[in-house]
Amino acid sequence: MRRLLAIVLGGFAAGIAQPAFAQSGSLTLPKAVEAGAAFSIAIAGSGKATLYIAGPGQVLERQVDLGQTVAFPVGTLYNAGRYVVILEESPAPETGEFDVVPEKSVAKLSFLARPSRLPVGLHDGVTGAVYAFDAYKNLIVGPTPVSFELSGPSGAAQKRTVVTKYGAAWTEFDSTARQGADQFVAETGPASTRRVISQVPGDPCGLTMTAKRDGKQVQLQTAPIRDCSGNPVPDGEVVTFTASYGDDQSTADVPIKGGIAKIDMPIHDGALVSVASGVVMGNQIRWEK
Repeated sequence: MRRLLAIVLGGFAAGIAQPAFAQSGSLTLPKAVEAGAAFSIAIAGSGKATLYIAGPGQVLERQVDLGQTVAFPVGTLYNAGRYVVILEESPAPETGEFDVVPEKSVAKLSFLARPSRLPVGLHDGVTGAVYAFDAYKNLIVGPTPVSFELSGPSGAAQKRTVVTKYGAAWTEFDSTARQGADQFVAETGPASTRRVISQVPGDPCGLTMTAKRDGKQVQLQTAPIRDCSGNPVPDGEVVTFTASYGDDQSTADVPIKGGIAKIDMPIHDGALVSVASGVVMGNQIRWEK
């Protein structure tokens, strides 16, 4: 008998297919038990025997009286999966099986939100995925509606409800138009979880500069630099000024400070001066005295 139980447990540990046990006339088993729920097994006959219940990560052993109903209290079996029942008695062991299924109500959501930081105004830039678990950490594979909401400093919220498939639900949202900390929430029933998505300004948009004489040099200065949604581009971003005259070219990389970039450069009369930040080009000025 113990050799049979060892084979069953070895099969669970190795993750291989289990032997197919036929339910005997001595055992009356439930077809399925919800994880953590109370249940009972009726056993026909007379005398005494040993009852084993073996499943994923759990093994029970009970000394039982035949001809009685054996009651198991709440919380006895909590790992979802297929369980094998073995009744050790003479002349041969009786066997059967039943399933433990996850609870229907979601107790916890595992929420993955990516990326944690991104520019504003990106189409489908924010991705969220959740897995639904019951109170015993079993994946709930049945369809469950999950509500997603992404809201930011602008106050406009994006909402969507997605039904889980095999325990998972996922969605995509556009990053919002204003920089700041967005709240990304997933919830179903009493289970709710939140992530923070940091949205930063995008590339400069409408980049412009002015030029004026400053002693023997020319002072180049941008207008306040903003992205296409009107968010100020943060200090430290680099702006490149370029002066071209014939075959000569001089450049200067200047970090934004106080929302603008400025520099004094020696520039030939007739030189073409341009400004850029990354791949974004600004206006050009033909410098003349």
